[in-house]
Amino acid sequence: MVRRIFWMTVGAGAAVWAMTKAEEATRRLTPDSLSGTAARGALRAGDAARRFALDVRAGMTEREEQLRADLGLDGTAVVEPRVRRPLVGRAIEAAPGASRSAALPPSRSTTTPQIIASTPRQLDQRRGQHP
Repeated sequence: MVRRIFWMTVGAGAAVWAMTKAEEATRRLTPDSLSGTAARGALRAGDAARRFALDVRAGMTEREEQLRADLGLDGTAVVEPRVRRPLVGRAIEAAPGASRSAALPPSRSTTTPQIIASTPRQLDQRRGQHP
């Protein structure tokens, strides 16, 4: 008899537990409950996105300060302007004894300004044909 009472009590307890769980599930699955759960999830996601954006912004600011310090843009470095020296007398020689124009890259035209400005007689003298 004691066994029967024990099993009846266990069965009644299991039934109450199952009914409670079923009732909780039906409450969770109502439209109001589902919309509330979705709203809470969206709020949590929005909070997480906002925290992430703040962390990124703080990291960007910190890195910008580091770069400014490294490049001397924060006023700690004294930068003197570059001295530009004229290029007079600094031409590259093509070969010993060659003219400076020989060190320059060839122009796109086939004639040079000296030949254009020359007279026919001067051209003949340059070619080795003396009159």
